[in-house]
Amino acid sequence: MGSQGFNNQKNGQRLGITEPISLGGPSEYDVIKTDELEKFLADAGLYESHEEAISREEVLGRLDQIVKIWVKRVSRARGLNEQLVQEANAKIFTFGSYRLGVHGPGADIDTLCVGPRHADRDEDFFGELKKMLLEMPDVTDMHPVPDAHVPVMKFKLSGISIDLLYARLSLWVIPDDLDISQDSILQNADEKTVLSLNGCRVTDQILRLVPNIQSFRTTLRCMRFWAKRRGVYSNVAGFLGGINWALLVARICQLYPNALPNMLVSRFFRVYTQWRWPNPVMLCAIEEGSLGLQIWDPRRNPKDKYHLMPIITPAYPSMNSSYNVSSSTLQIMTEEFKRGHDICEAMVLSNGSWLELFEPYRFFEAYKNYLQIDIVAENDEDMLNWKGWVESRIRYLVLKIERDTSKMLQCHPHPGDFSDKSNPFHCSYFLGLQRKEGVPVNEAKKFDIRLTVDEFKANVGSYSSWKPGMDMNVTHIKRRDIPAFVFPGGIRPTRPARVSLEGRQTLETSAAGSVDVATSVDVNVVDGPDADRRKRKRDDDTSIAPELVRNDGLSTDGFSVGGVTHMRVNVVDQVGIKTEILDQNNEDISGQLTSEKLAIEKLMSESPQEDDNNFAKGIDMEFSTVKPVPSSVTISNNNTGTFSVNGNLEELEAPELDVPLPNLSHATVASQKKPIMRLSFTSLAKATGNST
Repeated sequence: MGSQGFNNQKNGQRLGITEPISLGGPSEYDVIKTDELEKFLADAGLYESHEEAISREEVLGRLDQIVKIWVKRVSRARGLNEQLVQEANAKIFTFGSYRLGVHGPGADIDTLCVGPRHADRDEDFFGELKKMLLEMPDVTDMHPVPDAHVPVMKFKLSGISIDLLYARLSLWVIPDDLDISQDSILQNADEKTVLSLNGCRVTDQILRLVPNIQSFRTTLRCMRFWAKRRGVYSNVAGFLGGINWALLVARICQLYPNALPNMLVSRFFRVYTQWRWPNPVMLCAIEEGSLGLQIWDPRRNPKDKYHLMPIITPAYPSMNSSYNVSSSTLQIMTEEFKRGHDICEAMVLSNGSWLELFEPYRFFEAYKNYLQIDIVAENDEDMLNWKGWVESRIRYLVLKIERDTSKMLQCHPHPGDFSDKSNPFHCSYFLGLQRKEGVPVNEAKKFDIRLTVDEFKANVGSYSSWKPGMDMNVTHIKRRDIPAFVFPGGIRPTRPARVSLEGRQTLETSAAGSVDVATSVDVNVVDGPDADRRKRKRDDDTSIAPELVRNDGLSTDGFSVGGVTHMRVNVVDQVGIKTEILDQNNEDISGQLTSEKLAIEKLMSESPQEDDNNFAKGIDMEFSTVKPVPSSVTISNNNTGTFSVNGNLEELEAPELDVPLPNLSHATVASQKKPIMRLSFTSLAKATGNST
């Protein structure tokens, strides 16, 4: 690819909805650290081989030929004349990590088949095309999911995993030069087609909106690896998935357009440590469009105003790609951003390596109390379907626990499952439990979540495709009782000899068997690879550059605003700011950090003159303590959309939690031991530091 393909900056054109924070270019140090980072990622096995890359291209070419043959068969079966049969066409597009250029060895390829109006989704795509594929000897592991929120056909072609979506356009003939980035492509499209097209449209728009594609790719590859190592890469668990991380990284690339990946990684943590959610992250202004599709708009859509971590997609119809983030998972990610920020700052001062940043998070040493969710089925197919259903419900359990404990109990879902090799049709999910940081201790106040768990089990038991043998059990376990099969090799690690208490909340079991949530602050495993969550380093702005420090009531590290309990949404990332062009050769690093910190602060706090057509005018957010800031985006009031568009980014929106329990007459859930989850908030003022 030529330089133009890697650089989207033309004639000084600004990308993004604000001016950059820094236009500074790389220093010699940045070049060295970026080389080290790229070597680290390569040594970690994140890049596929040249041979595998060629195999993927060949498989995609073959798949494109298959769908072209398929659409001609469908056209002939529909009785079209021979000329129309010969003109009939279908095209394959890619999206996701493969299209972004950040996929690793063995990764799935997200693909989209675009077909004409006479090629039906149910009868032709999931019927005739599936039949054609099954007749091919090198097609294996076929798993169609026609009832999914975004219908998908999963299979392997020549050993390469494919996720294939289908978009049925209103055209009789699909041109070879079809541009699906045009909004007109959505005209007269059904809901499933809009959802299926969205993945490609968002991916392509991201690549258009970053200043340097190669720097974006390296940074995103790094952040995806970091998120997986730290246990915060999972849309279904309530954290962030691939598209969310891509959007967050792309915004940092816009704010630092000339920076190399080492600097972009550091600034990623700096900016999002200071970010005041639920202010949205956006790469471009939200467009109303002319097709009446529903867009993210807290003023019009009541559900949108309760999104905790809005990350808005840049293609029409714009939507929040991260609506499933919960209070607990947001808190966990915020702590991880702070940890990354501290490590990157320390790395600059000590010229350290990248290793510490990517140390795996020791989930099974982080808490003393867990919920274990065991599921079983009778065969592979049932297990695959049952597992997918239960996993998609776990984040609702987190929401229910937060609801029933007034958000005082933090629930940390582990991304992914663990299997007991002795039982092929069994797997387990785990959630860590602790009292949320900052919650005052209330003597003798207890929370019994047994009814919450029963409600969750009832919700899971309402699975429409339930079959005999599909069962689930939920139990409360202590850390010492975690099954050995969750550990590498099935071997439980030896507990460290010393444990210090320094800031993490812990939970103790009382003699009566209740779970006492205590106020000991951080359990740091001495000498472990994730020995501590470092106390956040605070810049002493006043001592460094007093003339740059603003006295506006904002704390310099968290930008907290006391006494204000409302905000106007869709605002922060649209505020104009003055560009701070930082001299990368300036020896006064502290002054540079202070200036840059203030520039980030301006992103979050400065407001231009209010506009009567303010996008978020009048939106009050009861759950947030954020200074109101107006937006410059204007949107007309002629939206006539009739359905919610969530894109190929997630499954379903969270339903209302206060709903009647479903009838479970069809589901014979096994007799289960009720988890003892009576939670008592007490103080550990006399904590000895010993862990059990």
